[in-house]
Amino acid sequence: MQIVFSEAQLAHAPQRFLVRGAWQPCPEKPERATMLLDGLRAGGQLPEILAPDRLSDQVIENAIGAVHDARYLAFLRTAHERWQRLPGAADLVTPNMHPRSRQDGYPQSVVGQAGYHMADTACPIGADTWAAARASAATAVHAVQLVLDGRDSAYALCRPPGHHAYADMAGGFCYLNNSAIAAQHLRQHFRRVAIVDIDVHHGNGTQAIFYERADVFTASVHADPANYYPFFWGYATETGAGEGAGSNLNVPLALGSLDDVYLQALEAIIAATRKHGAEALVVALGLDAFEGDPLAGLKVTTPGFREAGKLLGAVKLPTVLVQEGGYPAPELGVNLRALLDGFAAGRDS
Repeated sequence: MQIVFSEAQLAHAPQRFLVRGAWQPCPEKPERATMLLDGLRAGGQLPEILAPDRLSDQVIENAIGAVHDARYLAFLRTAHERWQRLPGAADLVTPNMHPRSRQDGYPQSVVGQAGYHMADTACPIGADTWAAARASAATAVHAVQLVLDGRDSAYALCRPPGHHAYADMAGGFCYLNNSAIAAQHLRQHFRRVAIVDIDVHHGNGTQAIFYERADVFTASVHADPANYYPFFWGYATETGAGEGAGSNLNVPLALGSLDDVYLQALEAIIAATRKHGAEALVVALGLDAFEGDPLAGLKVTTPGFREAGKLLGAVKLPTVLVQEGGYPAPELGVNLRALLDGFAAGRDS
């Protein structure tokens, strides 16, 4: 499988985020990417790891702009510089208030815009955030282009992740929705695309972006949001709206669910994906469902990830695997290798 990664993603290094009213060390840090790379290298001989530099800036900008609101992108590009000009400002852009709805007024102040464009305090913006987020999205676009050029699959090592980002709002460590950008880019060639999200958290941003569309089927297996982030989205009753009615599937699982429950849910999602008639697949590849992950919500094992990979590989569609969550634990890279090995085995079955 071809692997795409940009070292520019390592520049984004938030030190803290707000948890239960207290500042805590941020687990979404550059070491995530290096641990994933180490896991890939430890598994044996790898194909060349490509940097996403073969595509023009215009192609990348168009792919990002096809999913994200122009006003939001302008905010991400300029927020940190504008924030630093405020008297007494902290080093990271962090919101302290939010509008009641998306129909409320849009302020000129970067403080107000931060509240409008940032869903929570887990997506602070530093000096290098925009460059890293853009490189992460470019990594996903490059992986898509490899598939459009004829490869059967590609893995995009994207960091920061993306599936909590809305068209006009960051959240949950995410700024640009890499999986949604990948799916939209695949739509250049494929009539119907599916996104299967296996992260421990519901992909609420991805769901919202495609919720009223039938051409992109979105499905997510995740810890029950009744007691887990993102809390307000990810329930089984959310099935799509308008033209997208029936094109969204959520399978929330009880906290602490084991391999068997997780894999049964993934089997049901894959069956629904086939029924939808998807011609290409995006896997939002979160590894934070792992039993030893710092954000532990489920208890999937390393063998469980291998089985999940086999199920996804057996779909045998053109596939782009986009890295989402999975936080520093000794087994992080091992789990990635297990899933990709399983994917290859499923592909060959």
